[in-house]
Amino acid sequence: QVQLVESGGGLVQPGGSLRLSCAAPRSIFSINATSWYRRAPGKERELVASITVVGRTNYADSVKGRFTISRDNAKNMVYLQMNTLKPEDTAVYYCYAATLRGSWGQGTQVTVSS
Repeated sequence: QVQLVESGGGLVQPGGSLRLSCAAPRSIFSINATSWYRRAPGKERELVASITVVGRTNYADSVKGRFTISRDNAKNMVYLQMNTLKPEDTAVYYCYAATLRGSWGQGTQVTVSS
């Protein structure tokens, strides 16, 4: 299990943008699929976006066209660019890497509010 560290959350107005980052202590993103999940208050955890080892991406319908997942293998980083944010995007966002036992970060809060 590898400890991942998310950053980049915060408070943003509707229509704004944020970029979340997920850092790993060593090179795991190039050999494991990676995903961003979120959990809103009172709701189940939701898969937001994922990227495979070969770079294939997949998005939840609710974020298609607004969010982009990307990876920098040299820096051991995965990103989630979030544009045109909506209040319903408010949640704690988690990074997950499909290592042998699964690796999670501690989460970063995103709040979209005017």
